Amino acid sequence: MIQNSQYRCKWCGTDELYIKYHDEEWGKPVYDDKVLFEFLVLEGAQAGLSWITILRRREGYRKAFANFDVQKVATFSAADAERLMQDEGIIRNRLKINSTIKNAQLFIAIQQEFGSFADYIWAYLPHKKPIVNDFKNGGIPVSTEISDAIAKDMKKRGFKFFGTTICYAFMQATGMVNDHVIGCFAR
Repeated sequence: MIQNSQYRCKWCGTDELYIKYHDEEWGKPVYDDKVLFEFLVLEGAQAGLSWITILRRREGYRKAFANFDVQKVATFSAADAERLMQDEGIIRNRLKINSTIKNAQLFIAIQQEFGSFADYIWAYLPHKKPIVNDFKNGGIPVSTEISDAIAKDMKKRGFKFFGTTICYAFMQATGMVNDHVIGCFAR
């Protein structure tokens, strides 16, 4: 339920979809690999675009990428990639589509190595707990030493469309960092 009388971070503006995302998801810790994979896909798709563009296509991504079932996406073929290039419900960028399929395979490799993707990604944080930052309106970074380290390791593993800026946005989206500004009711 959208809380209209509450003070919230200014970045979500007045768009109902953005407000709902801010109020119900952004900054809330995620330990479920399926949801983590969803955000990996969505954040990669967002590269060079606005987040609201991706949020508006989220259902299209859900349909196109097998409800974010990483096992299914990892088996997508070249024919599947061609089919996705015709799907108006997603961003039709061949590099992003192909990287999503490859990233799914790499995601599974991390699950096999660490037991879960959550175990891998959360191990970068002290005590595997969210970092709560104390920002007022402004001053929120686009990357940190932690996002640098994660992005560097994931790049070494072969991930695409997951540089440090996208990684930091992923960390915000999945609650690894809580960047709700001071005074925001969702903080």
